[in-house]
Amino acid sequence: MEMDREPSAADVARRLDGVRIWVVEDDPEWRGMVVDELEHHGADVRGIDSVEALYRELAVDRCDILVLDVGLPGEDGLSATGHLRRMDGMGIVLVTGRSGTADMAHGLSLGADVYLPKPLELPVLVAALHSLHRRMSLAAPVRPPAATGDADAEWSLRSDGWDLHAPNGRALTLTVAERGFLRELFAAPGEAVDRERLIAAVTDQPWDFDPHRLEVLVHRLRTRVRNATGATLPVRALRGMGYMLVSDQTAVA
Repeated sequence: MEMDREPSAADVARRLDGVRIWVVEDDPEWRGMVVDELEHHGADVRGIDSVEALYRELAVDRCDILVLDVGLPGEDGLSATGHLRRMDGMGIVLVTGRSGTADMAHGLSLGADVYLPKPLELPVLVAALHSLHRRMSLAAPVRPPAATGDADAEWSLRSDGWDLHAPNGRALTLTVAERGFLRELFAAPGEAVDRERLIAAVTDQPWDFDPHRLEVLVHRLRTRVRNATGATLPVRALRGMGYMLVSDQTAVA
């Protein structure tokens, strides 16, 4: 009877235990193979079939690394990379049949961390993901000391609404859904913004959006703001109505 083989040093080195990896690929067979392989290596994997579906997932959750196919129906991977790069802490691996130097340079210039041409061997993908995650871990920023702020400081949205700045000088880069949510509130400070308007701002398919996901989004946003800035997000839930930005010191830049 053959004994189980002990894992080699190389096998251990390629482990991805607990790394949250989302695979965005419209080919269900290839997507399933990648998901199975990454789960075998310990990753927490989610398979997604389009960029539009990816945005819906990002409205309420986060991942560590995206494996993003370029040739997707609807919005393609290159276009999505330009938007997603604004999210701090997320690694992006582009996978594509476009193997030319110009295509690779374009993908990297948009913010991809790794560009892998097809046909792609799964061990190569696993090694690339492990290498990227190791680099991301080593490069994790050290949180700066709290800024003292001043009496005239205010909450503000900057960089076309992608960055939320707290009065103490700290900032948080927002997800697509968080940006849409806060832009609606900042456009009407001190006023109630109804749930239907906010849902329309966080998804392009409001008719298919579970209203409870809005509460989840706000809960996660409050936590992320508190962790990143040490301040409390000045957003108040209004029972049966929606949400309101309650601070009188807010601005959009």
